[in-house]
Amino acid sequence: MAKAENRTNLASCFVATVFLLFLLIILFILYFTLFKPQDPKIAVSAVQIPSFSVTNGTVNFTFSQYASVRNPNRGTFSHYDSSLQLLYYGRQVGFMFVPAGKIHAARTQYMAATFTVQSFPLGLGPGNVMEIVSRIAMAGRVRVLHLFSHHVEAKAQCRVAVAVTDGTVLGFRC
Repeated sequence: MAKAENRTNLASCFVATVFLLFLLIILFILYFTLFKPQDPKIAVSAVQIPSFSVTNGTVNFTFSQYASVRNPNRGTFSHYDSSLQLLYYGRQVGFMFVPAGKIHAARTQYMAATFTVQSFPLGLGPGNVMEIVSRIAMAGRVRVLHLFSHHVEAKAQCRVAVAVTDGTVLGFRC
């Protein structure tokens, strides 16, 4: 009689374990379909060069970029590892850290970055146009259901065409 009772207990434990695993899988699927964090979206709205000078084949200028960062998540996006990088022919000519901060759920944060670029040798492109590349990278966390933390990041890269004669921004493409 004890042997049959042990089999019944073992079968009950097996059924309960299968049920709990099934329930856990369903909860996991719901979490990733309903609450899965999405990467923030960065949109660059304007690029300006307020001051520009070319002397003896080197260029000096001040670079300004205006962008918006949209948090599409239901939780606050806490960014802490963010930067703006300026490249010329693949070489870094300007860099700026973006201060850590928070963007609340379903909100858009507008950001402006202005910094002076140290002089560097000018290599002319076609038609006396200088092309620089601007890269924004923002990384951080989004809390989900007040329990879980999920790593998210956003990146944007823009090519900016600048007239070497006067520093006019001819256009940018992101």
